[in-house]
Amino acid sequence: MHPTPTDHTLPHVAIFIETSRAYGRDLLHGVRRYIAENGPWSVYMELRSLDSRFPAWLKNWSGDGILSRTPSQAMAERIHGSVAPVVELRASRLRQDAPFVGVDNAALGRLVAVHLMECGFRNFGIYGIATEDYFAQRCGNFVDTVAAAGYDCSVFEPPKAQERPADWEGHQKALADWVRSLPKPVGVMACTDQLGFWLLDACHRGRVAVPEEVAVVGVENDDSLCSMANPPLSSVRFNGPRIGYEAAALLARLMEGEAPPAEPILVPPMGVVRRRSSDIVAIDSPDVAEALRFIRENACRGITVEDVLEAVAISRSSLERQMKTLLGRPPKAEIRRIQFNRVKQLLKETDLPLAQIAWRAGFKHPQYLSESFKREFGVTPGEWRGEGGRREA
Repeated sequence: MHPTPTDHTLPHVAIFIETSRAYGRDLLHGVRRYIAENGPWSVYMELRSLDSRFPAWLKNWSGDGILSRTPSQAMAERIHGSVAPVVELRASRLRQDAPFVGVDNAALGRLVAVHLMECGFRNFGIYGIATEDYFAQRCGNFVDTVAAAGYDCSVFEPPKAQERPADWEGHQKALADWVRSLPKPVGVMACTDQLGFWLLDACHRGRVAVPEEVAVVGVENDDSLCSMANPPLSSVRFNGPRIGYEAAALLARLMEGEAPPAEPILVPPMGVVRRRSSDIVAIDSPDVAEALRFIRENACRGITVEDVLEAVAISRSSLERQMKTLLGRPPKAEIRRIQFNRVKQLLKETDLPLAQIAWRAGFKHPQYLSESFKREFGVTPGEWRGEGGRREA
């Protein structure tokens, strides 16, 4: 049992934030920074998932403050029944009277819409789920933003709103049917990275090219889901460290007797982390879209521009002109860009020798790869790997 505090010069704080998810860990980084700058605090913390139970001692605990992401109404009643002030960090806000610090979901919806419009998309979709108010807020502001620019938006919500489909195969079939029905090219926001992961799977099932026909952006930037997705999922990155810091600062003020704020403290997201699922300029030309698809699928086989022209019925001059207009680079540069991205991925994520990396990225000789890489990025592949892949050019 957590001891009853006796030294009130040292605040006793309980933290109930999940350690199982990237966002929770980001929040804890921010809390830790606040304590390092303004503490110390005596802290109760444990390894948690979002739905972990609260300890039994909490009901009668006489500590000084609580930071919590509260997963259920029953737990909300228990935690907010404590005499200690509570700062809530979960947007569900099961107790509306609790002071809340979290993501500005209105800004989030606008951010994704602007990102996709800047990629050139004029058709839009949302893969949503009606389990939380903040999901609706994300969707609403996305739809409002594209509508203000004069565009329509198609919305897909599963017949039974749930984050874990009872019928996985039926769910994916319905999702693939929806994706195929959308006008192309189309930019789609998935309200969470989990939904984005499922959406990319549905695109594969429906034989819809990503990102040439459908560009997808998720929300939360969970590295496990984003990197496992095929292709890797673009996603909105929350400013978790700042949210955690602001929550700790608010709790400190509440523990000193300050009244709770009348409005939530909302922190805008940091931006869209662009990965392959939305790394595209929307292209209305079927021939150029087909050329880009061929390049993306085959660049790391060491193809040339001549190989592209053999696969797609388009003249070299037309392909060069249109790609320079749409992407700002010719076909050869696009092939090399994709090869270098693969090289950097292998340098960062594996211990493969340069000869193996060159072969997997479509370079005939490791020496040529090394020289080309240095011309492009100013460092050799070995130097780039030695710096932990920090030179993201």
